[in-house]
Amino acid sequence: MRTVVATALILLLAVFLAPMLFLGGPPGAPEETEPLPTATLPIDRTAITPGSDESRLIRVKLEDGMVATLTLADYLWRVVAAEMPASFETEALRAQAVTARTYTLYQMSIGANPNHPEADMCTDISCCQAYLDPEQAAANWGDGASAYAAKITDAVSSTDGQAIFYEGELIDAVFFSSAAGRTLDSVEVWGGSVPYLTGVESPEGEEVPNYHTTVTVPLEEFRTAFLAQYPQADLSGDPSGWFQNLQPTSSGGVDTVDVGGVSVKGTALRSLFGLRSANFTITTGADGVTFSVTGYGHGVGMSQYGANAMAKEGATWQEILEHYYTGVTIGPLEAG
Repeated sequence: MRTVVATALILLLAVFLAPMLFLGGPPGAPEETEPLPTATLPIDRTAITPGSDESRLIRVKLEDGMVATLTLADYLWRVVAAEMPASFETEALRAQAVTARTYTLYQMSIGANPNHPEADMCTDISCCQAYLDPEQAAANWGDGASAYAAKITDAVSSTDGQAIFYEGELIDAVFFSSAAGRTLDSVEVWGGSVPYLTGVESPEGEEVPNYHTTVTVPLEEFRTAFLAQYPQADLSGDPSGWFQNLQPTSSGGVDTVDVGGVSVKGTALRSLFGLRSANFTITTGADGVTFSVTGYGHGVGMSQYGANAMAKEGATWQEILEHYYTGVTIGPLEAG
């Protein structure tokens, strides 16, 4: 009888302990499981800060006519990579990122562009901003691609959501390559006065590639091109008498000049003859009309080479922007 009872007790104990052996612990013990692979976890979109570059989408009309939708961060990376040499100082690149961000959002705020109503921005530099995709940028940069890409990423991410304001409104943050010692008032170039686009000193100089250039236009070619635009001009006689009454800009360039008796803006001559800037002198000779040009670009707003010169002297990106845009404040964008 005792043997039967003992056997029964052993069987009952085995039945009770068997689940514990298979389950790895007593009832109520936490079940050990492998953690889920990170890739299977949902993306936490709440980590994207409202007002940040990642929170905004930009429609960009590409060179092939297609429209791509990018985050503002991705778009700005491509713009900064195209607009400013990646070899420039870190603070200059950051200043460029903030100007590009401000310029983009300002253009979007004033309504659809008739040149590309289906997109917010385009890649045509004569209309919007330059644009370079990462693959093209890497090919251009060669062995320095990794370091340069990191600098562009830093320029965009370290200034995330920062923009330039005048009296609480986004500014039209125009910029250009290099000045002839001083930037220009907007009224000198486009005819309209803008309080934050006033001329200031700009420290770049001979270190700028092609800072001084010359363009010589043969006399007959000059006469044909100019008369096509200004048929009332008198370009007879000695060419030395064609140019009279030159009025300088605040930077020493050409505001207006009488050509064959017709008053012409320096900016118009720049466009007509493909000059790098409207800061030029004019000489004539048997070989033609020669323009001696200094700097590159329209001359209004931030000079990129000037920004780099300031950065080399220790200026921060905020100081650079406050220098080139008069009376502005810099701060975060609101969510939108």
